[in-house]
Amino acid sequence: MRKVYLDHAATTRLNEEVLKEMLPYLTEHFGNPSSIHSYGRKARAAIEEARERVATALGAAAEEIIFTSGATEANNLTIRGIARALREKGNHIITSAVEHHAVYDTCLALQKEGFDVTILPVDEYGMVSVNAVADAITDKTILVSIMLANNEVGTIMPIAEIGKLCRERGIPFHTDAVQAIGNIPVNVDNLNVDLLSLSAHKFYGPKGVGALYLRKGTRLSVYHHGGAQERKLRPGTENVAGIVGLGKAIELAVKDLEPKANRIRALRDKLQEGLLAIEHTKLNGHPEQRLPGNLNVSILYVEGESLILSLDLKGIACSSGSACTSGSLDPSHVLMAMGLDHQTAHGSLRFSLGVDNTEEDIDYVLKVMPDIVARLRSMSPVYQGGSK
Repeated sequence: MRKVYLDHAATTRLNEEVLKEMLPYLTEHFGNPSSIHSYGRKARAAIEEARERVATALGAAAEEIIFTSGATEANNLTIRGIARALREKGNHIITSAVEHHAVYDTCLALQKEGFDVTILPVDEYGMVSVNAVADAITDKTILVSIMLANNEVGTIMPIAEIGKLCRERGIPFHTDAVQAIGNIPVNVDNLNVDLLSLSAHKFYGPKGVGALYLRKGTRLSVYHHGGAQERKLRPGTENVAGIVGLGKAIELAVKDLEPKANRIRALRDKLQEGLLAIEHTKLNGHPEQRLPGNLNVSILYVEGESLILSLDLKGIACSSGSACTSGSLDPSHVLMAMGLDHQTAHGSLRFSLGVDNTEEDIDYVLKVMPDIVARLRSMSPVYQGGSK
């Protein structure tokens, strides 16, 4: 049976070149980077080389890169760190209704601690309005956090414009760039961001390692204690092999970015055309301002979970939204924020393409999909009841 992986927004395979660079730091170069002997110095040098690689990829300075266990930790470090550092200036935080739960839930947790949180609505495409951000800002606003590209529907936000607005108002601006790295250009100065989160396993690096870009001069309070690593902002012995892998992965991710994105986009467009040719289907997300490999569609009168399981039996892997909420029976908070009803949201599928996908993969999906949809709809009382 053919195997087709179309869930790259959830995670990606580890690139062989990345693994090759990581392996020595899992075996012979095992020193603790905080040690001053040769074993430790070797590990420390590898971390600093990776820091340079990440900084170069983002257009940042090496000292502005803080390594973490992933973007979830980087998001928490940002939101909680800013909230504590600037508490005397205000208690107002602005975010959006379509953020990843690592941002969304952290803001809600701070709300329970007495912070004032504004959750901005989005339009039918999942887009945040720059004007809505401007209108929400008060003299108590201490942080704005808006994702660069949505993990479920792929909509790319007007981050540069929002960042310019925040800079004019003197407000720290953070973006969760997890889905953007390796898919679209990401430069911290062009985006006007003060903080940016990323995770290696989204661009063919290892799981369990990520980074926070922290612009020089941006205040951040420590909320982890235990050591002086990562400028005391992320104490604990560093994951040397993982950090090395992150450095190599991001270097490869930004190399030849445009031709890679164009090839993936062409495959995505072919898949989109074929799926939307099936009766009672609709595209979710912005039709143009969207990640090149993302395709989110709703297939009416069918449960998304049934579709995923049926496709899996045919060797095709996709998802119904964020991998972090795959165990939830609730409809996607992103799709609901975009105005979809429960039935349409429950019938959504997210296909996310990567560098390994081929035209033959797309042909195979389009070959098996109509029969799967027809079979599931034949068992749907709603579809048989005349809603078609």
